[in-house]
Amino acid sequence: MNQIALTARMRDQRPVLISLAAVVGALLFGLVLVAAIGVSIPDAVAGFAEGAWGSPYALAASINRSLVFALVGLGFVLADRANLTNVGGEGQIAVGAIAATAVCLHGGVAELPAGMSFALPMLAACVAGGLWGGLVGVLKVKVGTNEVISSLMLSFIGVWLLYGSVQSVALLRQPMTSSSTLPESLEIPDPTKLPLLTGDASMPLHIGLPIALVLAVLVAVVLHQTVFGLRLRAVGLNALAARKAGIAIAPSVIGVFFAAGALGGLAGSLMLQGEQYSLKAGFSSGYGFDGLVVGLLARGSVVGVLAGAVLFGFIRSGGINMEMVANVPSSLVLVIQGVIIVALAGSARWMTRKAGAR
Repeated sequence: MNQIALTARMRDQRPVLISLAAVVGALLFGLVLVAAIGVSIPDAVAGFAEGAWGSPYALAASINRSLVFALVGLGFVLADRANLTNVGGEGQIAVGAIAATAVCLHGGVAELPAGMSFALPMLAACVAGGLWGGLVGVLKVKVGTNEVISSLMLSFIGVWLLYGSVQSVALLRQPMTSSSTLPESLEIPDPTKLPLLTGDASMPLHIGLPIALVLAVLVAVVLHQTVFGLRLRAVGLNALAARKAGIAIAPSVIGVFFAAGALGGLAGSLMLQGEQYSLKAGFSSGYGFDGLVVGLLARGSVVGVLAGAVLFGFIRSGGINMEMVANVPSSLVLVIQGVIIVALAGSARWMTRKAGAR
């Protein structure tokens, strides 16, 4: 009996071990690419480690980036439970950041009691992102638009709305005092910035961490322990059968896209209030698409989302520093990231085929 239990435990751990092997193999291949362009591998590794976790500041920055990827990935996993695909994280981050910036700068929240001054902009970002995501659901159920196309197109629209907002003084651009004034918003007031968990600016880890962890637990509970999660599962398995069983399809689809968009909007507020402090062109920096990849690779697992978010957050931070310190081109960093994605996706496909063959 003990031998059977041990064998079953090893079988359960096999996907994790294979995924870890895929990541390690991809990173080794990345080192080969680094050597191929003539960069010292020790210098590149040292630069990566320094940027990812080499100081309290670097460690906090990596974790803060991971939170954004995790929130977008959680939104993807929610929609995926209903066999829907939300690729609109980039746009949801953008509109969430726009709403949070507007409330921080022009909503009078800086004078509110402690807590409300930074919570209300976050709430505004959630609502804005939720409405942006909910629009995808409305188009899906009312017009029959493919959600991949509509969420992707709305991402581009959201990014351009952000660009237009910081280009116009009538909207969010800071007053132009000279021709050299940058096209970005004013810095948000201090009371609207997210409080630091450490209380020390040398390690700027903010309260987005516990918020994201609580939301991850909440998403897991919703997916596995609630009627709404069961309805999403039924819709994803067979929408026609779910409708005949009395499940309202339209509210479920619109609701799940609203929730996914709200998570993306919250990610935008974390980036604004916890890290960048002003809105500028290129604000989202591709975080939404990285979060999408995290959600894809998680295969419906909330734990997988958190693990993937941490991996991508540290890769993003380490890659930035590796480019500055070791002169590794940023394009090569993207290639390494792509190899990791392909390796993880390939290993997942291989495990699925092996499971089907048994």
